[in-house]
Amino acid sequence: MSALTLKHANGIIEAALGRARALGIKPLGIVVLDTGGHIKAAQREDSASMFRIDVALGKAWGAVAMGVPSRALAKRAQENPNFLSALAATSQGKFLPQPGAVLIFDSAGVLLGSVGASGGTGDEDEAVCRFGVEATGLRVEPPSVA
Repeated sequence: MSALTLKHANGIIEAALGRARALGIKPLGIVVLDTGGHIKAAQREDSASMFRIDVALGKAWGAVAMGVPSRALAKRAQENPNFLSALAATSQGKFLPQPGAVLIFDSAGVLLGSVGASGGTGDEDEAVCRFGVEATGLRVEPPSVA
């Protein structure tokens, strides 16, 4: 597989939202992006605030643009805030370096896109994204090279 399908994107969101409901996380917005940063699928749960999709998009966009999970970007923002602020400005507000997004890889380690969530804590958002990706048979990390 070399491209993220709509079926995969919808499956990621469905599994992530199911996990969020099982864990009692507040209503979420979830966005799945392809490698070009284009929205493949997005959903905002009933009662989720109007910002949820925008925040989830910013987390996912930053992750796929930089090729690392958004948690790593949050750490980089603490270490080098001027650079990350410049990236946010350069991206015209699309870039949000906060935990809550993971990358999506196929079994061969090809990057397919990213998924971001907003509504819970950064840890909760990341956990449901990870769950959604893995539930569809995809990976959040490339296979390790032996």
